Amino acid sequence: MPRTVFRRATVWTGLPIPPGAAQPTALAVRDGRIEAVGAEAEALVGSADEVLDLGGGLLMPAFGDGHCHPDQAGYEALGPRVRSCTSVEAVVAEVRRYADEHPEGDWILGGSYDSTLAPDGAFDARWLDAAVPDRPVALRAWDYHTLWCNTEAMRRAGLDDSAQDTDRGRFLRREDGSLAGTMVEWDAVDAVLGAAPERGLDVRVRALAIATRAYAGAGVTWIQDAWVEHEAVDAYLEAARRGVLATRVNLALRADPTRWREQLVVFAADRDRVVAAGHDRLTVRTVKFFVDGIVENRTAALLEPYADDPCTRGMPVWSAADLREALVEIDRLGLQPHLHAIGDAGIRTALDAIAHLTEVCGPGDRRPVIAHVQMVDPADLTRFAELGVIANIEPLWLQPDPAMTHLTMPRLGDARSQQQYPLGSLLRSGARVSFGSDWPVTDHRPLAGLPVAVTRQTPQRLPEGGWLPGERIDIETAMACYTAGVAHQAMADDRGVLAPGMAADLVWLERDPRDCDPHDVPAIAVLGTWLAGERTDTAGS
Repeated sequence: MPRTVFRRATVWTGLPIPPGAAQPTALAVRDGRIEAVGAEAEALVGSADEVLDLGGGLLMPAFGDGHCHPDQAGYEALGPRVRSCTSVEAVVAEVRRYADEHPEGDWILGGSYDSTLAPDGAFDARWLDAAVPDRPVALRAWDYHTLWCNTEAMRRAGLDDSAQDTDRGRFLRREDGSLAGTMVEWDAVDAVLGAAPERGLDVRVRALAIATRAYAGAGVTWIQDAWVEHEAVDAYLEAARRGVLATRVNLALRADPTRWREQLVVFAADRDRVVAAGHDRLTVRTVKFFVDGIVENRTAALLEPYADDPCTRGMPVWSAADLREALVEIDRLGLQPHLHAIGDAGIRTALDAIAHLTEVCGPGDRRPVIAHVQMVDPADLTRFAELGVIANIEPLWLQPDPAMTHLTMPRLGDARSQQQYPLGSLLRSGARVSFGSDWPVTDHRPLAGLPVAVTRQTPQRLPEGGWLPGERIDIETAMACYTAGVAHQAMADDRGVLAPGMAADLVWLERDPRDCDPHDVPAIAVLGTWLAGERTDTAGS
C-alpha cells in the first residue's frame, strides 16, 4: 500500500495538543487513512512512496457542508447568470442576453436574483416581458422560496387572475388585482414550474460536476444535498457512474406533506438502489422536511404575529401531527431527519416532533438535524442538547447585510431581531453544531463563512463590535463546526479530526486562519484538497 508523507506545514488536527507535546508539522497517509501524525509521521519519510514538502501553510481536516443545493448551484453557473446583478435592469439585460444566445431553448429557467432589488421583494412579469415576450422565463429568487416569471410563463402554466392562494402558496398581485408575476412558496412556485420541461440528464450531471468541483476547490470533501426530488437520484447515480463527483454527497430526499405516505416506498427504493450501485461518494441516508418558510416572505412560522403584518404568523408547511407521524415512519426506514425550520414556532414544532420520535421509538443514534435555526424561543434553547439535535447554521447569515436590514428586521421588529441565530448560546448549552452554506443561497466557501461566525460583522466591519456580540465564537470553534461538526452530522465518526486510523480527508491552506485578522480569512488560498488520500481539487482541470 502506497504511503504519502506531508511535511513542513502546521498540522491542525482538531484535537487538543497534549501537554508538553510539540506542534505537529507532518502527517502520514496510507491506504486512504492517516497512519501517523507529528514526529511519528516524520520518521516515515524514508519509507514513503511520496513526500509532499508543503513548505508552510496549514494542513487540517477537510471542510464539510451540512446543508446545500449543488444542482441548483450548477444550474446557476450554466446561466442565465443573474446572481451578481445589482439592479432589476441588469437582471433583465442578462436574461435578454441569454435568450439571444440560446434561441433553441423553449423555457428559460434560472436563478437566483436578489430579492432586495424591488420594494418588498415584489417583481413584475412585465419587466421580463420587455426582454423576452414570446418564451416562458422563470427565475428563482436567492432564497429559493420565491419565483419571478414573465407573462408567457403564467400563460403556459394556465394561470390567470382567478388563481387562488393556498395554505402553502401565495400569488403577489398588482393594485388592480392582476397577477404580478411573483410567486411565493410551494403551491404558487410549483404552479409555474410544473409546466416547465424537466432538465435533461446530461445537463443535470454537468451541473453536479460543476458544483462538486467548486466544493473540492474550496477544501470540501463531504456535502449534504438538502433538497432532492426523486428524479434527481438518477442524475446523481449517473454522475457517480461517470466519476464526476468531486466530493462525497449525501442525499436528503424531500418529503411532501401531501403525499409523504406514498413516498415511503420510493425513499426506501432510492436508498436501496444507491447502496446497490456501490459508489463510495454517494449515499442516501436522510429525508428533508420543510417545516416552514422564510422570514423575508412572512412564511416562517412565528409564535407571535409579524411586526409589519399583524394578521399573519407565517405559513407552516407541515401540520404538527403529520410531522410527528412522518418522523416515526422514516425512522423505521433507518433514515435521518433533516428539518428546515426558521421561525420560533417552526423550530418548536420540529423539536416537538423529534421528542415524540424518541418517546415512540426509544433512544438511538439518530442525529436529527434542524437547519438554519434562525429564531429560537429561549424556552427551547436547551432542548437541542437534551434531544441530541444538531443545529445546522449557515454562518454567512449571521450579519446585518442588506437582506437582513431591508427585509428580515422590518418583519420581526426590534426585539425579535435581537434574538436571531443564537450560535454561541447553543454551543454553551452543549448542543452539537454543524455549519453549512445553503449554496447557492450564499457562498459555498467555508473560508468565507468563518469570519462571520467569529465577528458577526459585514465585510465592511459593521457594526463595530459585531451584531449580537454575545453570540460570536472563536476561530477554532468555528473551524470545528465546519469539520468535526459536519462529520458528526454525516454519521462519519472516522472523519473530522486528524488522528491515526481516521480517513485522510485533508485541506492545505496558504495560511493559518488562527493567525489572521478574521476579515482576511476569505483571501486565504486553498492549495490542495484530498479525499481519502486522493487529491480532488485538480479534478477536471
